[in-house]
Amino acid sequence: MSKRLYIIATVLLLGSCSPRLAPGNAESASEAFMARPAGFSDRYALDEMVILSRHNIRSPISGPGSVLSRITPHTWFAWSSAPGELSLRGGALEMEMGQFFREWLAGEGFIAKDAVPEAETVRFYANSIQRTRATARAFAAGMFPMADIDVEQHTPLGTMDPVFNPQITKLSEGFLAKAYAEIEDMGGTDGPLKQKYALLEKVLDIKASPAAKNDTTSFGQFPSSVRFEVGKEPMMSGGLKMACSASDALTLQYYEEPDALKAGFGHALSRQDWADLSGVKDWYQDVLFAAPSVAVNVAHPILQELLAELRASGRRFAFLCGHDSNIGSVLAALGAEPYSAPAAIETKTPIGGKILFQKYRGRDGKLYADLWLVYASVDQLREVSLLSPSAPPMALRLALRGLTANADGLYPLEALEQRFTEAIDAYNQL
Repeated sequence: MSKRLYIIATVLLLGSCSPRLAPGNAESASEAFMARPAGFSDRYALDEMVILSRHNIRSPISGPGSVLSRITPHTWFAWSSAPGELSLRGGALEMEMGQFFREWLAGEGFIAKDAVPEAETVRFYANSIQRTRATARAFAAGMFPMADIDVEQHTPLGTMDPVFNPQITKLSEGFLAKAYAEIEDMGGTDGPLKQKYALLEKVLDIKASPAAKNDTTSFGQFPSSVRFEVGKEPMMSGGLKMACSASDALTLQYYEEPDALKAGFGHALSRQDWADLSGVKDWYQDVLFAAPSVAVNVAHPILQELLAELRASGRRFAFLCGHDSNIGSVLAALGAEPYSAPAAIETKTPIGGKILFQKYRGRDGKLYADLWLVYASVDQLREVSLLSPSAPPMALRLALRGLTANADGLYPLEALEQRFTEAIDAYNQL
């Protein structure tokens, strides 16, 4: 990472690669941040952390003249960044998150402040898209502000790295039949969206929009369908695709626009209304990427990458930055139990959200694993709140179906690795 970008005062670096157990006579920072049983830090030492992150706040991918300008008479927020790029707020928030991890992990005894990480003990790797690379650089600057951290880029900027590209790489009649059946079992393409569509159409004032002149007044009037092609992401057509663009833009506008009434185009909306509006986009992502067979297909490369990181000799910290489709498909492929992120309007993959795969070494000499979703609350996003161990982001523990946690909520590391292996092997059965 260039020292010219995102460098801020305050440093932190990994200390010794040997595990350090926190003192037993004090509550650790994680027990304030994450719900841990009493004495947790006496029994376990954090050995490694692997993070799969979604990029932070970006501008809508659709620019002027797109469908967004046709389905509402209102003027959208004036963004500080080009379509699809990380916004100024997004960069500031991600640096804040990196600084929080610095303080939190130093308090845990996992890292030492003002130290430079030894070669190969840390890794930052991002998709080759501006918003993902910029997010990784901002987090690295917040966590390691005085270190020259390199963010790996494996393909030219503006192209999708195959590791992060949620594309179909295997296609057969059997796969298609199974994938479509799984989508139907989830509720079909338009699923539970009737009321959410109605709210979205009301907020957009779609009946007064330019599109209404062409009789486009409802998303539900256009049946949605999904198709799969080798070498391409799952593709959507119909009303849900159009509605997703609007849901995404409104969600991002709510994060950026300080005036909530203005963000809702003059409509007084409750927090639940905003969650319902964002839920259209969440459903779109689930339909395209969360069906089990589809998830195993599109997440195959990144599952391999994550497992390799968990097994990497000498690695202490790894940060991989991609997209909501990466997080959604990885969790679906691993068999995550259903969850809803509190204090968020994006309840599945909050903007800037991170899956933490934590490897612990127990006093008993065994290795354990823990999974958390860490993200800024909607208020922290809107207010650009200063994060600290006393004012932390949100943390939600994730559970995997069929795996039994011990009394401290941890899985045997070998059980998590086996789940990764099963998901990777399932790809060969498609």
